[in-house]
Amino acid sequence: MSEPPNPATGEPGRRRLTELEKVVRSFLRDGRLVSIPAKPRKRDLLLPVILDRCFPENRDYEEKEVNMRLALLHPDVAALRRYLVDGRLMTREAGIYRRTKPMTAEARESVESVE
Repeated sequence: MSEPPNPATGEPGRRRLTELEKVVRSFLRDGRLVSIPAKPRKRDLLLPVILDRCFPENRDYEEKEVNMRLALLHPDVAALRRYLVDGRLMTREAGIYRRTKPMTAEARESVESVE
């Protein structure tokens, strides 16, 4: 199936990347986080992707496991933990972390489309 033509040139065009896809391409390389976005808007777009990659199951995670999983992405696990909790993507109680929401099918598709 061919892509629709670019309205400006009339030639076959490419689909424009979404803001999320741009952020993921900028900050994730070879399955690793190259840096934590300084801009809150970009960080807020990236955190659900990090959550879905590192914590796909809706279950309790001990802090040691959270650190190990996040360390596979980036060495600053304390900042990532804090951003996930402050962003209300995970809860923390007595050293136990949990996703606040199960992964949606839409989130799973968006993560898979940019890998």
